[in-house]
Order: sequence, then structure tokens, then C-alpha cells
Amino acid sequence: MSLLLLCSLLFLGSAILTGLFRWMAKRVQLVAVPVSRSAHSGLVPVGGGVSIVALVLLVIAYCYFTDQIPANEFAALMTAIVIACIGIVDDIKQLDVRWRIPAQFLASAYVVYCLGDVPAIDFGFFNFSESILLNVLAIFALVWLLNLYNFMDGIDGIAATELIAVNLVSVVIVINSDAILTLLSASFAAAAGGFLLWNWAPAKIFMGDVGSSFIGFTLGVMALLSLHHGSMTVWAWVLLLGVFVVDATLTLFVRYKSKQRWFEGHASHAYQNAARHYKSHAKVTITVALINLFWLGPLALLSIQYPKMGLVIMVIGLIPLLLLAKRFGAGRENFSF
Repeated sequence: MSLLLLCSLLFLGSAILTGLFRWMAKRVQLVAVPVSRSAHSGLVPVGGGVSIVALVLLVIAYCYFTDQIPANEFAALMTAIVIACIGIVDDIKQLDVRWRIPAQFLASAYVVYCLGDVPAIDFGFFNFSESILLNVLAIFALVWLLNLYNFMDGIDGIAATELIAVNLVSVVIVINSDAILTLLSASFAAAAGGFLLWNWAPAKIFMGDVGSSFIGFTLGVMALLSLHHGSMTVWAWVLLLGVFVVDATLTLFVRYKSKQRWFEGHASHAYQNAARHYKSHAKVTITVALINLFWLGPLALLSIQYPKMGLVIMVIGLIPLLLLAKRFGAGRENFSF
């Protein structure tokens, strides 16, 4: 009951804070100006994800000051403030990648330092426990996750909907095994729900880099926490984030292979092509939610129940997504059926 009450307060608080931020952003002209690759045509306030950032950080701080979370995990989670600050600067005035990426790597390295060596990963036929390599991979994974979440925030409602779906399944998985992760996942889902009231198509405010980068980074930290707690596996997390991981990774690969300027902004993700084809952001966003809840979610739970089969279950779960992303022309400019 206390968790339900907290989620209700976070939902309401997020809806109110997002509305207030939208009012303020319109008056200071913090808006997304449409360009050729934009999915919108008018001036829309940006940076609304700050409501999610503020509320989740408040929950984390409460957990620490009530002795529910140790100091090293608190420090790791609060590192996301750096990422959020970089994001809001990027929303106001585009930050050069030469500043942004090194800061992301430093923040990610600090997280791994705070939490200690990444636990061994069970591949089924062997356990990989080379701590130095696992730590390096974890740093790169955090940087990639925060950026891919940013890449995937390109149509109305998709990033918030993904956040809700991923964390609802996470709560189901860990509710009896990891109190901290349960609280964080429930808080994220509730805060995202309040924001989604304003961000559903047609969006009245955008999440912005402050929200998407913070979310991607914090989900990565939560994944590392779950590995240290023994409550979830890396395979389960890849499944939960499968839609975003597959689309973003395949798009980047195709753009790089075809010698496009892959590091520049674009609108050639599979979900963006699908939204243009069906002339609807909502249809694509709802489809992503259904895939998460009825395909990836059950498989993630299955991978927890049968950890020796985790890698195999992950591959089974991602193959249809890969085929779907290819079908919708991931990475291909001006794609049409």
C-alpha cells in the first residue's frame, strides 16, 4: 500500500511539474525548432523530462537518508545529476560532442568505481569473470545506453512509454527479491506516467536530452545494481530494452556501413520510418509497449528463472526485432515501402 501511495504521489507530482515546466519553457522560449528531420512542425517546449529527473533523484535521496541504500550505491545513482546537467545544457544550446562524450565516460567510470567489480556473467556453458574487461565493458555499455535512449526519443510518447513498460516488468521480476530496485523501478514508471500525460501524441512538451540521457544512464546503473544484488541478469536487461537496443544499434551500423555521416542527427530509425509510413506516432508507440509487455517481458522473466539459458532466450527474443527493424529500413534515409 505504501508503494502504491508513493507511485500515486509521483504520478501526480510529475504531471503538475511537467505542466509548470511547460508554462515556463514557453515564456523563456525553451522550444524545439523544427528542422527537416523533425517529427513535428510547430514550436514545442522541450526539457520536460526534468520532472522525471527531479522526482527520481528525490526518491534516491530519501532512500539514502533513511538508510535504505548504502553510500556507494547512492553515489553511483547520483552521478546521473552530471548527465542531466549535460543534457539540459544540450537542450538550451547544443553542446559539442568533444565535451559531452568524455564527460559521459568519466561519469560511467565513476559509477563502476563506486559499485566495484562487475559480477561474473553466466553464458550458460561458462562463466565470464574477467573483472577488468567486464568493468571496461560496463563503462562503454553505460555510455551507449544513455546515448541510444536519446536517439530513440524521436516521436511523441515513445521514450516515456518504453520507460513505463520496462520498469513495470522490472517490478514484477524483483518485487520479492530486491527492495531498492523495486522502489526505483516503480518510481520511474510513476513519474514517466505523469509526464506522458503531456507527451502523448500530439505532444505538448518534449522530454529533451535532460530526460532521455538521464533515463538511459540511470537504467544502466540500475542494471549494474541488480547484477551486484543478484536479482537480475544482463540478458534480462537486454531483453527489456530490446526494442531500443536493436533499433539504435542496427541504425548506427547501417549508417556507418553505408558511409553516411552517422554521428550527425537524422530521422532514419526504424520507429521513425514506421511513424511516417503509418502517419501516426501513437500507433508505433502502442506497438512498442505491446512488444515489451507481451513478448520481451515474459522472455526476460523466463531468462531469470532459467539463468543457464539466458543468452539463448535473449537471442530468441531479439531476432524478430532485428527482422522488424530491417523491414522498416533502420538506418536508411528516405526509406519507403
